[in-house]
Amino acid sequence: MVSLCLNSLPLPSSSYPKKLTETCSSFSNGCIGTALKPIVVNGNPPTFVSAPGRRIVAVGDLHGDLDQARYALEMAGVLSSNGEDLWTGGDAVLIQLGDVLDRGDEEIAILSLLRSLDIQAKANGGAVFQVNGNHETMNVEGDFRYVESGAFDECADFLEYMNDYEYDWDEAFVGWCGLSRRWKDERKISRNNWGPWNLVKRQKGVIARSVLLRPGGPLACELAQHAVALKVNDWIFCHGGLLPHHVAYGIERMNMEVSQWMRGVIEEDSSPHMPFIATKGYDSVVWNRLYSRDISDLNDYQINQINAILQETLQAVGAKAMVVGHTPQYSGANCEYNCSIWRIDVGMSSGVLNSRPEVLEIRDDKARVITSKRDKFSELQIVDYL
Repeated sequence: MVSLCLNSLPLPSSSYPKKLTETCSSFSNGCIGTALKPIVVNGNPPTFVSAPGRRIVAVGDLHGDLDQARYALEMAGVLSSNGEDLWTGGDAVLIQLGDVLDRGDEEIAILSLLRSLDIQAKANGGAVFQVNGNHETMNVEGDFRYVESGAFDECADFLEYMNDYEYDWDEAFVGWCGLSRRWKDERKISRNNWGPWNLVKRQKGVIARSVLLRPGGPLACELAQHAVALKVNDWIFCHGGLLPHHVAYGIERMNMEVSQWMRGVIEEDSSPHMPFIATKGYDSVVWNRLYSRDISDLNDYQINQINAILQETLQAVGAKAMVVGHTPQYSGANCEYNCSIWRIDVGMSSGVLNSRPEVLEIRDDKARVITSKRDKFSELQIVDYL
């Protein structure tokens, strides 16, 4: 019974308190013959990261499209192209900017892939970080309005698959990406025999998603290990956009409060408290679109006002630039305000714009966009902005 899953699933193991170092392998990419300083992570979840000398790659919204996610990661040079899902980034740092959930039907598979790559990256002196977006917070809140039917099916399949692992979350979660496509194909075959019983199957998927993503659920606890705002070296990464009052409130405090809410941590005589400053409202960290507005639609006064807010935020947090997703950029990834803001959501998911994947690379504190040429991902066209 699904009700048994609700009570029997253990929470994902966490690495709290979150302060760790990763040393560089002498054989990792860009590290041969040298010894880079270790990556140092502070915060719970990770909030401030020092990654000296690392190549940083940022990937925008993925929205449940595993194929496009793989293409983007291959372009970024961090994922093998042989289908074996191997980390090829050496000591690089990969940052995914949220909205893995909704609009596609292989969400858990993408989260599984990113976790697997993080394990492999750390073994090579690199790391993978994820930032939660508005669609992650919506699902933990129980808002399933943008969930595809196949995503409900994936949740049901995943719970059934976990039976084989006696609910060992870590082993099951990391292994899901390699097996999810087979489960999906088998589901398509069996669906032809369901007929009028498809409604029952759909209800099972809705219940499974609720079990996984309710505050304190195993998948919600997985998401709870990710920040809503992450500073790596001199760059700040978030889904929607950081504002001065967010910095004044405290980035680490926001990250901790969102994590506690997702993990279902409650105070006495209360229910899990949703951190509104980070997750609700047009000016929250995951919903803010101020910096992503088309500058051609703005007058000079509006441009100056937005730039002033952006510069105040960057100065307060001690960053040189901010990288955001959330708002699809029809012209491709780009920067504005003297490249103080980078907008890298290109709507690559087939559930959004199905556009060509693009990723942002930061090397030696300079950024450039990597995009595909003629849809052949082995040929890279580089566009420099700094």
